[in-house]
This record gives sequence, structure tokens and C-alpha cells, in this order.
Amino acid sequence: MLNRLRQYGIFVVFIIICLILSFISPQFLTVSNWTIIITQASINALLAFGVTFVIITGGIDLSLGSMVAVTGVTAAMLAHPDTFPVALPIFAGLLAGLLMGVFNGFIITKSKIAPFIVTLGTMTIGRGLALILSKGRPISNLSDSFNFIGGGEVLGIPFPIIVLIIIFTICSITLKKTLLGRYIYAVGGNEQAARASGINVNQVKMAVYSISGLLAGLAGVLLTSRITTGQPNAGAGFELDAIAAAVIGGTSTSGGTGTMTGTLVGVLLIGVINNGLDLLNVTSYYQQVVMGIIIIGAVVLDSWNQKKD
Repeated sequence: MLNRLRQYGIFVVFIIICLILSFISPQFLTVSNWTIIITQASINALLAFGVTFVIITGGIDLSLGSMVAVTGVTAAMLAHPDTFPVALPIFAGLLAGLLMGVFNGFIITKSKIAPFIVTLGTMTIGRGLALILSKGRPISNLSDSFNFIGGGEVLGIPFPIIVLIIIFTICSITLKKTLLGRYIYAVGGNEQAARASGINVNQVKMAVYSISGLLAGLAGVLLTSRITTGQPNAGAGFELDAIAAAVIGGTSTSGGTGTMTGTLVGVLLIGVINNGLDLLNVTSYYQQVVMGIIIIGAVVLDSWNQKKD
């Protein structure tokens, strides 16, 4: 029972918080409110899925927020009406995120510098690149077809939710059912043993940072489309929310443990708490305090689980 509680504790906490908020606020369980929660959480979910791959290998990626800014500005520069097909700005944004992810993976694997330091540097580089590309000003006047990505609906379902479902499915299958997924767990569990068993550890690390960058690129495109503007200052602090969601969802900071389902629940838990506090008219200052307490609690629980194991 103790092992099951440790394994499924986040789901129990999520259900309890939802029940409490449903009693406190009648608006909480409405379809419209949950549509808002999931839509708002979709960008954080994309980033959290990517960083989950990274954290399972024992790494970290602090450059996600800057990637969102760079990819969003890159996409916005090509998304003006009557210029290019909508596929081009989407592709450019994804490519920009992928290249930044590849850069992170290359420096980390070749230099053996701690991922914390490398991605911290990339965070600063990315923020500067976003300002350079946009000349320090927001890029507006985007085409309707591009704005549909973040603001449109298909059969009454907001398009960001559809993107979230598709990416979650792909990431879950990749982590659970593919050879790459098994290698990711092996590298995070014991890097030396993985190398001794013939796994190319550097290739696995390159893959996870590339995936993280690609999903950050998608998040940047989605955010830019949603706010209909390429903001060079967008994404500030997004990396912390994504890492928090992964850790809250059970991804171990020491590597080797984590699931996409847990990360999704972590994302939704953060979204539910923020939404619930909004419904209760609690200021954003208190929301940050509550989120900080939750993050610390999740890390302490993870540390306790490591000692028990």
C-alpha cells in the first residue's frame, strides 16, 4: 500500500484538490472552465513533456523560456498576411527550437559541462537572439491562418487542446514502447552501466535535448499564434513551470524515473490550482507562494522516495 501511495500519490492529490475546489466554487466543474484550464495549460504541457525526457536522463534544461521567445519571434517574422504559406512560419519556429536543442545536446555531450551551466548560458543567448531578431519590438499583424493555431477550434474543441492530445500520445509511446525510451531510462538509471551495455549515451542525450528544443519550438509557435504577436520577452519563467510540472508528476530529479502521464497530471494540477485561486479572487502574488511550496514539497517527496528505495 505504501508503494502504491508513493506511485499514485499525485493522482490522489489532484482528485482531492479538484473535489475541494468544486465545493468551494460552483464554476470550477463547468465545461467552459475546464476548457480554459486545459487550453491555458497546453503550452506548459508541451514544454513539460520535452523536459521530462531530459530529466529522466539526469539532465536539466533551463533554456525553454528563451526558446519559446526565439521560436515565436522567428515564426512571427514569416507569418504576415499575403506573404508565405502558413506552413513556413510553423516550420521555421520548429526548426529554430530544434537547432537550439541540438546546440544544447552537442555542448553537453562534447564538453562534459553540467547541463545546468550549458542551458543557463543558452537561456541568455536565446533571450538576446529574440531581441536581436525582433529589434526589441513586438512583431504583430499576423495572418488569420497562423492565428488559428492558437485561437481556432475544430468541432468545438480549441486547437491547442488537440495539439496537446497528439503530442502527449506521441511522447507516451516514444517513452514506453520504443527502443529510445528504454535507452532514456537506462541512461538516467545508471549512465556507466548503460555505456557498458553498449548504449551510445551521447546519442541518447542529443536526442532528448533535441526533442526538448523541438517541443519548445512548437510551444513558441502556439503561444505566438494565441497572443497574435511575436513577443521577444515571451516565455519568461516558463522553464520553471515546466520543470515543476515534471517533478510534481513524479519525474525524479536524479534521473531514471518518470512518465508522461504523471507529467500531464502535474501540468493539470498547476493549472487547476492557478484557476482555483483565480476563481477565489486570490492575487497572483499568493499563487506564486503556493506554487513554490508545492514544488519544494514535490522535491522533498522525491528525495524521501530515493532514500526509501
